[in-house]
Amino acid sequence: MTEPWGDTDKIRRILAGCETWAIVGLANHPQRAAYGVARFLQQHGKRIVPVHPDAETVLGEEGYAKLADIPFPVDCVDVFRRSEAAGEFADSAVAIGAKAVWFQLDVIDEQAYDRTTTAGLDMVMDRCPAIEWAANGPR
Repeated sequence: MTEPWGDTDKIRRILAGCETWAIVGLANHPQRAAYGVARFLQQHGKRIVPVHPDAETVLGEEGYAKLADIPFPVDCVDVFRRSEAAGEFADSAVAIGAKAVWFQLDVIDEQAYDRTTTAGLDMVMDRCPAIEWAANGPR
């Protein structure tokens, strides 16, 4: 049995239904995973929003220092932070009214998962949307 945070139906629902993705940890570093995933999502029609303390413009999109600074709705918050630091971003995703939270590969916080799903959001952990797209992305 797979963990509840790797549920295929949730993965499909997020990939198909979320159009605006806030990418926590995204900066202008093309060699980093966050940059590659953001570019992949853009190439597949998603709007990306960089979230980084430096608030840089990345891949043509204005950056914001915090999720709370984003002045428009966000569908999914994609977190590129260590497990110990990721939970606060899940809580911020709930606070801004996001529909979903996605923790990248090796990022797992079961308590954040419980808080986020109890608040009614879909959540995926320890997965990468660029990897999941082939099997579970929109058709």
